[in-house]
Amino acid sequence: MSQAPEAKSAGLPMTSKWDPAQLERDQQTLIDLDRQPLLPRLRGYFKLTGPAWMQSAMTLGAGSAAASVVAGAFYGYQLLWVQPIAMFLGVCMMMALGNITLTKGERAYLIVGRELHVSIAFLWALATVVSTVIWHFGQYALLGGAVWDLANVAGFRNPVDPATGEPTSRALETAVRFAGGFLILGINIVLVWSYGSKPRGIRLYETFLRWMIRLVMLAFLVVVIAQVARSRVDFSGILRGFTAFQIPDQPGAATTILGAIGAAVGINMTFLYPYSILAKGWGPHHKGLSRFDLVMSLFVPYVILTSLIIVGMASTVHDTAAGFGTTLANNPAIAAFKPIDAAQALSGVWGSSLGRIVFDLGFMGMACGAISAHMVCVGFTVCEMFGLEYTPRRYRMFTLVPAIGVLGVMIKSPIWLPVLASAIAFTMLPIAYLVFFILNNKRRYLGDAVGRGWRRAVFNAILLVALAMALIGSGIQIKNKVLNKLFPPPAEPAARTVQQ
Repeated sequence: MSQAPEAKSAGLPMTSKWDPAQLERDQQTLIDLDRQPLLPRLRGYFKLTGPAWMQSAMTLGAGSAAASVVAGAFYGYQLLWVQPIAMFLGVCMMMALGNITLTKGERAYLIVGRELHVSIAFLWALATVVSTVIWHFGQYALLGGAVWDLANVAGFRNPVDPATGEPTSRALETAVRFAGGFLILGINIVLVWSYGSKPRGIRLYETFLRWMIRLVMLAFLVVVIAQVARSRVDFSGILRGFTAFQIPDQPGAATTILGAIGAAVGINMTFLYPYSILAKGWGPHHKGLSRFDLVMSLFVPYVILTSLIIVGMASTVHDTAAGFGTTLANNPAIAAFKPIDAAQALSGVWGSSLGRIVFDLGFMGMACGAISAHMVCVGFTVCEMFGLEYTPRRYRMFTLVPAIGVLGVMIKSPIWLPVLASAIAFTMLPIAYLVFFILNNKRRYLGDAVGRGWRRAVFNAILLVALAMALIGSGIQIKNKVLNKLFPPPAEPAARTVQQ
């Protein structure tokens, strides 16, 4: 079979260990499935999905949690339509990247460097590593907050000065947060290193991500079901939230929405995806499967989970009659509203503590999945940046580069770090999208894989919309997260904004 040697020459250590006979059987299975009616074909595809679960874990982290919590808390159901639109555009761009990678079976870094320019490829990799390492702090911050909140539920508290109400020591909190952080880091090291060793390790890791994401969705579904049982969910409001494309009548709401749509897919996701499909040994016959995988393993989980969080928050925290939603909405420190605040606000759901516990566990699951995906991503990327041949030992060593982010369980990263990550990542994202658009239409390289007729025209139109939104969204994010940090604007009355 030709695919196994091609994959081996691509230098991926996991792929070179795939059983050629098994790859041959998988390819024949796909050929047979392509001849089947739609439903049998979809059932067959479900059993073969995998790489897009990693993309799902990477995007369903601290950023998605915070954005969804604040969207539901301050806007109710009005922004339910934003995340599906955002991820649809992102998935279409990932499909283009998959078409480029699977047609030739080459590593994306080499393709971009040869077909366009080596500096573009290097900046793409650099943006991926820098942003991933810095964003890693946020995942551990979410994890640490959830662990400490669970400890609070169990009765652990910092000692407090009765006169001032302030903690006299944070030693216990520090110990609990770091214990949780290092425990999750250890678990992820085992899983991530197994991914870089052999095909069985890849299957183990992908299975872990599947169930982790499903359990996270179940956690937030529990809260929504509890609110449905108490008749606190407005189903007509949910329907309007998905279909009316409402823009809240608040200053900056349209800018917030555009920024969210343009930045749904992170720069690190664009780098990791082509390597994860090559690591599976996928080739030209897997194109249909890869598109199905992106829809069912990335788009669907992302939309379901973010929607559940928004509905859960809209049906609990966004309750102006109780005064809580109004109080928060008028709070000028809205940016400080964190996902853990949401968990603490849900003490009335299913008893005094159960709703809070469920939300905490859900946030822990989101952080855990993102942490592991970040580690895998950096393991691949650093090797590519410096032209190092892939070996399991090098891969494992480089997966530890983001591990410094474990300090985020207690220590905030310096303000210049997220500013740097935002500047690099959001500048590079529209450039990467433009690169994918050009390569996906480069007939001299892809041949007939560029497509023909109206399907190609429609798909290219969608890609151009995604590119435009990435450009607009990145500009907004750079203004909010870079320029406004470096050159703070004059103080104005607070407006409701969704922090991405």
